[in-house]
Amino acid sequence: MAERDIGQEILEGIREIKSYKAGEKTLRVRVLTEPAPPQVIRAKLQLSQTAFAGLMGVSLRTVQDWEQGRRKPSGPALALLRIAEQKPEIFKELA
Repeated sequence: MAERDIGQEILEGIREIKSYKAGEKTLRVRVLTEPAPPQVIRAKLQLSQTAFAGLMGVSLRTVQDWEQGRRKPSGPALALLRIAEQKPEIFKELA
């Protein structure tokens, strides 16, 4: 693997920002959709709450709170839920 030149990458990023502000360049944008509710994803994966919590790296209580509407997943948990929904084979491989 080639060694990265962080300084060069930062300079390129600054140039891209300047080009965008000058109207010379457009930015790539990706809109992330909300994943299905955790209980729907867990049911599709055919996992118990305990197994699902282990794969998600959260406590059983957290999964129960999500499924009962007391809390909502955020941050990394949302990203993992998107992966579990869109690429279930990855989660099944880990289970």
